[in-house]
Amino acid sequence: MKKHAIIPIFIPHRGCPNDCVFCNQRKITARTAAPTVDEVKNTIDTWLTTLGEVPTVEIAFYGGSFTGLELAEQSSYLAIAKGYKDRGLIDKIHLSTRPDYIDSEILDNLKVYLVDTIELGVQSFDDEVLRRSTRGHTSTAVYEAVSLIKEYGFEFGIQLMIGLPGDSLETCIYSAKETVKLKPSLTRLYPTIVIDDTELLKMYERGEYQPLSREEAVTRTVAMYKILDDAGITIMRVGLKSTDIIGEGGSINGGTYHPAFRQLVEGRIARDKIEPQLDRIVDELRTCTEKSGELKVNPLQDSNSETEVLNQQRITRVKVDIFSSPKWFSNAVGNSCENKKYFEEKYPELSIRFRVDDSLEAAQFRINSDI
Repeated sequence: MKKHAIIPIFIPHRGCPNDCVFCNQRKITARTAAPTVDEVKNTIDTWLTTLGEVPTVEIAFYGGSFTGLELAEQSSYLAIAKGYKDRGLIDKIHLSTRPDYIDSEILDNLKVYLVDTIELGVQSFDDEVLRRSTRGHTSTAVYEAVSLIKEYGFEFGIQLMIGLPGDSLETCIYSAKETVKLKPSLTRLYPTIVIDDTELLKMYERGEYQPLSREEAVTRTVAMYKILDDAGITIMRVGLKSTDIIGEGGSINGGTYHPAFRQLVEGRIARDKIEPQLDRIVDELRTCTEKSGELKVNPLQDSNSETEVLNQQRITRVKVDIFSSPKWFSNAVGNSCENKKYFEEKYPELSIRFRVDDSLEAAQFRINSDI
């Protein structure tokens, strides 16, 4: 049974006067009207009829800097959500905003309407990255916003971007470590995507910005994911959906984007955990072979190899089972069987099968072999 459901309400980017280099939301907003009260209610009612039994249901206001809207407009939307919460139809109210759009007046108002979670679009804790991305604030605004949010007792989340102008593996790791220090209840990790109608596209076309390759985006995100996950912080999303990126007809430039980016990242994490265990099996196999004088090699080797010369000796492939939880089975195999192919090529002496073990937790793996 699904444990958590989010009813998303998209509020156009009217709450933000800033022009970050990576964002085209203000241009999209020019063609997108804010939802009316009736439209918001209809959206919520439609979702509620399809959810079934879900322990936790929350209404989430996405799409921009919610607390940048006029207080009266914020209140008109929040009053709708509070009404559903008062009637016990939803459990939580969630919104996203910028760190520099948090103050006591705003938080007092959010308390009135029983808001639970505030997500901050932090993007980076490196001031030079923020400056070059024209975020309009420094990292100081993040620390001040988080301090105030904690003082008021809200849950909070942090969104980080990977590969912004001036970013590096080191600044990404720094941002992840600073996030851990602040102890958010959730995080999101987004590789930077170059999309139409943005200053970043112009920088890209002028040769002033080079998008990350997909491999580099995965490498950096894996490093950040491990830091956050080891700290017990929930990682709600890794990578953007196409609908989050392109809006109405925009297009993606460069090769960073992948529709299953989270699986690429978690697949690499799975590989990193499984590979040392397979290395130990191969080392043990070679030790056993040396002691017994028995040759165990790959039967698929070229017929002109040593295999053909020593064909009187027994040739076998060691059977290995890689067990994972049902949730991480596809990550163990890898996107488009990437890990399966990698292991088969690296370990020709092993006959590998991927299997499920319900007793395992996410990102846990058990390896059995017939050595």
